[in-house]
Amino acid sequence: MSGLEIFAVIISVIGVALTIKRNMWCWFFNFLAFVLYAYLFFEFKLYGETILQFFFMVVNFYGFYHWLKGKQQDHEIRIVPISVHLVIIQMFLAAVGGFLFGWSLHHFTDAALPWLDSQLAAFSLLATYWTSRKHIATWVLWVFVDIVYVGMFLHKDLYLTAVLYAAFVLMAAFGWWQWTQVKNKQGLNISGYR
Repeated sequence: MSGLEIFAVIISVIGVALTIKRNMWCWFFNFLAFVLYAYLFFEFKLYGETILQFFFMVVNFYGFYHWLKGKQQDHEIRIVPISVHLVIIQMFLAAVGGFLFGWSLHHFTDAALPWLDSQLAAFSLLATYWTSRKHIATWVLWVFVDIVYVGMFLHKDLYLTAVLYAAFVLMAAFGWWQWTQVKNKQGLNISGYR
């Protein structure tokens, strides 16, 4: 456990908490967390996670823009539904992308856990995209992905990061519940009922 890991954990918790609250500052704290973890994961030869942090940075800017644009139109961050059909297609694409990424990590790097690392990276990227699109499904996916992350980080002796991801499981479950409450409230307001 290093000072860098401790700082990265604190920044990550703040970022996720602000995301749950649909606060625009989440994008700043999440970006900083991505930078910190890119360095940390590289040190531990989790190259899939390292590269993922750079993708997260790009999606972070997209998410910030998308949320800001929506906020300017509606004066709040509105929850947006996603169809089951689209969920299935996007999850299939994430699995295929994760497989291809895992194959390249396995054959061209000394990655510690290329297949697991790559699948987690692919599904994390999908969950981040869903967050930027304001889909409640993001929290469901994060619950499952973060549970697997806990095991991977315990295996790599990143104990504090494993604790962080265990907390992320609980935070994602809470985010799922809270965004559902907001969606229900927004639905009532749209239909004219209070």
